[in-house]
Amino acid sequence: MSSEAREWVWEHSSSRGTARLVMLSIADRVGDDQCVSWASLSSLATRTNASVSTVREAVERLVLAEELEQLDDLVGPQRSTVYRLPLAAEALVQARREQQQEDGDTAVADEPPGPAKLRLSALRQYGIRPRQVPESTARVRKPAVPETGRSRRKPARRRSGNRHNGMPETGTQNQSEPDLNRRYSSSGAAVLSAAEWKVDPATHIWARQQGHLDRLGEQGLLAADAKWRAHRADFKPRSADAWAADWRSWVAREHASGRPNLYAVPGKNTAAPGGMTRAEAHTAALLAALDEQTGTEG
Repeated sequence: MSSEAREWVWEHSSSRGTARLVMLSIADRVGDDQCVSWASLSSLATRTNASVSTVREAVERLVLAEELEQLDDLVGPQRSTVYRLPLAAEALVQARREQQQEDGDTAVADEPPGPAKLRLSALRQYGIRPRQVPESTARVRKPAVPETGRSRRKPARRRSGNRHNGMPETGTQNQSEPDLNRRYSSSGAAVLSAAEWKVDPATHIWARQQGHLDRLGEQGLLAADAKWRAHRADFKPRSADAWAADWRSWVAREHASGRPNLYAVPGKNTAAPGGMTRAEAHTAALLAALDEQTGTEG
């Protein structure tokens, strides 16, 4: 019967794309003319080579198109979902009726078997059985003894990640990458050298908003960038965020061409002027040391 159900899908189903593959996968497990089958989302995702979310959306479209029914009162092997192809079942019953009429057999049912008339005894041989329900509603609402674990009637909280046998939960299956600075380390974080790091738009906006672009000018900012790269050429690779923070710190203390160093002058006395605290004096001395010529400047 599975071949006849698949044939109906090929010839008469209006489904397309992934939905059509889902229909064919479900029809492949049809056992008799009732056109009842079973499948899990993960197995359908594996068969159709699609993500679980894509398969779920395809099933919803097929149900809305009335080409597929989800029989919630039945359960398949390994607690899988049970489906029925109602239009295919009607077509098979009609074909059988016409054949019996041609053979002269008039003892044919007028109505095709609906969901309420399913032959459960025939479905059991395929591992399909009625879903077990609590014995009484009162026990579910007010259990006589404390219960541990989750009730099977209560949906589990949605967890992060995927629980469907390694299939992707969403349709996107490629790792997203940033537009800049996209080399990855073994841990997954982007690392690169100072020469590879590019000034990202956020850092450029920062330089303009903080007044460094007006203070240094476009050429001065480019000179500061070149000087920074020369000083950081031998540094170990870092993440893009770490380089951006370091670059901003460098530009913030860079002086415009012809403007005297307000903190200290290399080779001169770095003692703090009157009114400076000890911390400010230490900061001025550190900045003066960083401004000293090393012979690597461009």
